[in-house]
Amino acid sequence: MPASELTDRERQILEAVIRSYVETAEPAGSRTLSRRFGLGVSPATIRNTMSDLEEKGFLFHPHTSAGRIPTDKAYRVYVDELLQVRPLDSVERFQLAQEISAGGSAIESILRRAAQSLGVLTQELGVALGPRMEQAILAKLELVRLTSEKLILVLSLRGGAVRTIFIEVPGEIADDALLEVQVMLNERLAGLSLGEIRMSLGARLRDATTATAAGSNELLNIFLQEGDALFDVPTQDDGQAVVLGQASLLAEQPEFASGDRMRRLIELTETRAELATLLRSRSSASGISISIGSEHGSALPGGLTVVTAEYHAGSLSGVIGVIGPTRMSYEKVIALVTHTSSLITDLLA
Repeated sequence: MPASELTDRERQILEAVIRSYVETAEPAGSRTLSRRFGLGVSPATIRNTMSDLEEKGFLFHPHTSAGRIPTDKAYRVYVDELLQVRPLDSVERFQLAQEISAGGSAIESILRRAAQSLGVLTQELGVALGPRMEQAILAKLELVRLTSEKLILVLSLRGGAVRTIFIEVPGEIADDALLEVQVMLNERLAGLSLGEIRMSLGARLRDATTATAAGSNELLNIFLQEGDALFDVPTQDDGQAVVLGQASLLAEQPEFASGDRMRRLIELTETRAELATLLRSRSSASGISISIGSEHGSALPGGLTVVTAEYHAGSLSGVIGVIGPTRMSYEKVIALVTHTSSLITDLLA
């Protein structure tokens, strides 16, 4: 049932119950609502309206309390139709920009600081998902000698990300051979995505084995034979793509007092693969994306909300957001996540 099918009084009292529960973590009673929110009706009227809302599935009644608690359905209506998000003020925007931009400009560093900053500001778990690297566009590559039998392939990607790959060689490759192969690879591969390179490397290098410098052909053969491995990229559920803030921040929330929910969340943050899959499914959503409680299915413990927004880094995109109890300050969280995604996009432009 959408909020449009609720009476004005039901909408007003539902919003008051949610605001009260978000702020106090205590079931909301009619006298408390009457006293705190000036609803203009008696506690008895509020109590009757709350009973109606309970029958419609928006509130439930804990056995140990006379008050009511919002259901997932109530939070969904609140977020979709009742909520008014306040944009961050200039001081908040400046503070967030300072915290996220203070450090390296690589995507990984920016995402780590963004997840940590969101966690601290919201007291929830800040989460970030790195871009799908198979879509990353190669800006340039370099071949760097590490030892006589080992090279480092440095891939600089549009948007600031860098990948390094170790290459074993049968013997020392001359400097002019390294340079010749590096130039040839850049001419043929720069501007392509890593996925495209991996799929077509053999065809692109097949006629390149007429290099002049001693050792060049041997090095090119390594790329021909091992190209799949050298340009392999993280799979869709690669947990290494997930960056987290401090999960310990959630320990202060009463929803995690029992420990079972906290243990399940810690398991997810330690393995990260399931979390990556959940976040990756949200990467194509435009604007803010909010999923509440049972809407996650079995992907997360019950009673949690995920608020995310997509950011962009050139041709790449990823996700930034927070995970916390359904009893969260949605106005504040949505404003912070929305602004942070824009800030990350600007920093990576």
